[in-house]
Amino acid sequence: MKTIAILLLQLFCAGGAAASLDPAVRVQDDLFRAANGSWLASTPIPADKSYVIGVEINDITDARIRAIVDQLAAGRHKAGSLEQKVGAFYASYCNTSAIDKAGLAPLAGQLAGIDAIATPAHLATWQGRVQGLIETPVWLRVFPDLKDPTVNRVMTWQGGLGLPDRDYYLQTGDARMAKALDAYRGYLATLAQLAGLPRPVAVADRVIALEKRIAATHLPRADSVDVGRMYNPATPASLAKSAPGFAWNAFFDGAGLRHMSNLTVTQPGAVNGTAALSGELPLADWKLYFKLRLINAYAPVLPAAFRDAHFAFHGAALRGAPKPEPRWQQGINALNGAMGEAVGQLYVQRHFSERHKARVQAIVVQVLAAYKESIKEQTWMTEATRAQALDKLSKYGSKIGYPDVWRDYAALRMRDGDAVANKAAAARFNWGLQAAKAARKVDRREWQFTPQTVDAMYDVMLNEIVFPAASLQPPFFDIDADDAANYGAIGINIGHEVSHGFDSQGSQFDGNGVLRNWWTDADRKAFDALGARLVSQFDAYEPIPGKRVNGKFTLTENMADLSGMQVAYKAYLRSLKGKPSPVIDGLTGEQRFFIAAAQFRRVKMRDQAMATMLDSDPHAPHEYRANGPALNTDGFHAAFGTKPGDAMYRAAGERIRIW
Repeated sequence: MKTIAILLLQLFCAGGAAASLDPAVRVQDDLFRAANGSWLASTPIPADKSYVIGVEINDITDARIRAIVDQLAAGRHKAGSLEQKVGAFYASYCNTSAIDKAGLAPLAGQLAGIDAIATPAHLATWQGRVQGLIETPVWLRVFPDLKDPTVNRVMTWQGGLGLPDRDYYLQTGDARMAKALDAYRGYLATLAQLAGLPRPVAVADRVIALEKRIAATHLPRADSVDVGRMYNPATPASLAKSAPGFAWNAFFDGAGLRHMSNLTVTQPGAVNGTAALSGELPLADWKLYFKLRLINAYAPVLPAAFRDAHFAFHGAALRGAPKPEPRWQQGINALNGAMGEAVGQLYVQRHFSERHKARVQAIVVQVLAAYKESIKEQTWMTEATRAQALDKLSKYGSKIGYPDVWRDYAALRMRDGDAVANKAAAARFNWGLQAAKAARKVDRREWQFTPQTVDAMYDVMLNEIVFPAASLQPPFFDIDADDAANYGAIGINIGHEVSHGFDSQGSQFDGNGVLRNWWTDADRKAFDALGARLVSQFDAYEPIPGKRVNGKFTLTENMADLSGMQVAYKAYLRSLKGKPSPVIDGLTGEQRFFIAAAQFRRVKMRDQAMATMLDSDPHAPHEYRANGPALNTDGFHAAFGTKPGDAMYRAAGERIRIW
């Protein structure tokens, strides 16, 4: 575990970028490996990880949380207090001896509940009740309405697969996917055996056969992220008519949505197909399928044999990790999912500085100003569309650090020493919060992330960027680093999230978060043509032999990476106010910006994890997230003097400039 002192000395202190360059690789040939080659060669991937990053910011954040919750778990607190609930959940999760001793008994009632299901309507009710606990073939979320983002709306999503994507079931000629499918079959058979189900291998085969039928109804992953296809308003009555075979009213009643009058169907084909399967396939097969999905969901808090099987599939087979994370870290992850804002309150009290927040907000101001300049300068855009784009940009909001109003956990009950009951209680509580929002006015104060989440986002319907406190630490942001490093890291990250409002998906929403076309036909055609060029660029990348990046599937993230780098670079130049950048260890500020950008993407990943990422993650691999945007950025070529013959060279007329 890296100490904070070592962390601060690593990448972004003065001279850090130059000191870590690989002398064997020219920046002009490979920015990512020039910045990270020495680290890549000398850094092993830990046995409990499927990847390693330059600074293990997740591990650092987890260690901070551990110090908090270890103290809570060991102490005595007022019943029902935030401290008692956090401590009880974490202590019960980490007490594997008690979990092993309890066996499958804590889950017996829920398994018996599945056994008691006698009709398809009863099964639909049960699926409604487990929303938030397991992903059912049609699962529900509550978001602002795509056409009226002031009101929350229930949305349906395709789901219910145990493997990462439909192709694992349908692409029979892919040896790697076939291997993963075999591993999944073995995992299901193990769960069935451990649960005492007769003929466990046959059970696994029946479940996989059912999942294959579900997979065949799913949209391909590249199409499933097309927001233009997602707005399909319906009512429970119209859904029952268009998607017969499933007891929709029973499903919604079970989910606590009895009085819901309107919803949005995001993937109608999957919903219609799954509904038909509900009436077509035997009830007995559905019950076996849901038994194994339930056991899989609870496996981390079941005895060792279940935990081992869960890791062997999810960790080793899919991600290539030789061993699981330590139990305390698994507990932190589970706690964040169960009571994220409760932990967040305790985290920010100890680890978030208002000084940091103010400096990040200053960078946000510069990035937005640079984006405004970029929009004004684009030659492919007509004035009508430009005016709409500038209007949208002027309405951007930002959330930095933590919520102004914390989630109320008063209704959540946590038991000492009962990990299964605590997981169930948290799932019911969190889904209850979701269901209660349906058809109500959107509360713009709510956060989709917890403060201790190492991530950031752009919310298309609220038209805002969100940066949790844990993301505002090195290497994303260092209060003691120079501006070149910070603009090359958090500045690009801010630009990336701002750019999501103008990528192939976000550009379909206006400044008020309404899904509507604010483009002229000519502008949309020009924009799509630029996107097609970016798709072709990323389609050519082959991170592992025989496995290429899907340029269409990753397009929105690639657009955001490209615009984020180009706009953040302009923002850095703005911050200089016409003065030359300081030279540190022989590198100009412009050069340090791009070195920092590449080191910000410093990741080393196992091939199995890379393959799974390519199948299911809308982001491109990290080396292409550094090199891909850089070769399209004029400032990179100016900073390092690229010329024809350099691997990173791209003629000015061929560079892609979207925003």
